Amino acid sequence: MQPRTDEDGLHPVFCTIVPPHVLDKLSHSGDARLAEPARRTLEADAIRRDRRRLTALAAAPATPTAGAVPAKPHRTLYDCENGTSLPGTKVRDEGDKPTSDASVNRAYAGLGATFDLLLSAYGRSSIDGKGLPLIGSVHYGHEYNNAFFDGEQMVFGDGDGEIFLDFTYAIDVIAHELAHGLTQYTANLRYEGQSGALNESVSDVFGSLVKQYSLGQSAEQADWLIGAGLLAPRVSGDALRSMKAPGTAYDDDVLGKDPQPASMEDYVETEEDNGGVHINSGIPNRAFYLLATALGGNAWERAGQIWFDVLTGGELTATADFAEFARLTVAAAGARFGERGEKEAVLKAWSEVGVATA
Repeated sequence: MQPRTDEDGLHPVFCTIVPPHVLDKLSHSGDARLAEPARRTLEADAIRRDRRRLTALAAAPATPTAGAVPAKPHRTLYDCENGTSLPGTKVRDEGDKPTSDASVNRAYAGLGATFDLLLSAYGRSSIDGKGLPLIGSVHYGHEYNNAFFDGEQMVFGDGDGEIFLDFTYAIDVIAHELAHGLTQYTANLRYEGQSGALNESVSDVFGSLVKQYSLGQSAEQADWLIGAGLLAPRVSGDALRSMKAPGTAYDDDVLGKDPQPASMEDYVETEEDNGGVHINSGIPNRAFYLLATALGGNAWERAGQIWFDVLTGGELTATADFAEFARLTVAAAGARFGERGEKEAVLKAWSEVGVATA
């Protein structure tokens, strides 16, 4: 399927794993060891975001590749050597032996795990369905506190060592960012308001599914945390986000308290962060968690299949709100599984987080 477009064409994509509000709070710290890396990260992100907006508006939608669809990934890893010029120096290509750089090897493995889940669970070859090569760059910037997908490739910072560690540590972060590419090539959800929060949530969902798949975990065994292992020891918290219990991932003197709501009752109205895309994503995140644990077993098999069907089905509009997405998941559950327990479980999950499906 080609990327969904509307009257504005292909939507610009620049998606980071660490929300701007977290970096903004860090940038106001009285401790220069915390504030300076956060400021540099915010500045670098602003430049990349503007650059991506211009290039995306000028770009034409991708055309399908010719020939057989690849059944194996084609990964290429680069080292930015703490600079900001992308992609950097090539250090590992598909099939090469592991390097002496653990960040390179972790990124290589994470890209491969994402490819494997998409192909084995959903029959999709890479994020575009046509075997698109997967590109990643590590060691981006100096103490860069983020990871991002810029519409073309993955980029990972090393963190400042005080608040954030190397962004290749968490496989769900690698998969989360790559899943933004999956959304770009399917529903192309506009990155603002509720459609933007859905964009973020879809990435959390598939990021968590890749982690569960790679670890062989059932829905009951999974921690449902996004970015576990990224926070430095001094931080009071477990991860960047919790799909199981939005709003509980961290509560720290420097970072503040996780602001994610778990239901529409606490929906956050804000103009920051493109209308709170990283904040309100907690609502559809929890709906997915509730569905997956209600169904049991491997979350990618039924709950994940329903979400994938909606994302790739062609009916989800680029400006969809939570209610539209919810209605389509109900329809997808019925189409895929019939009038069995799956459809009722979907209805119950959205009802629990306060999203209407009628």
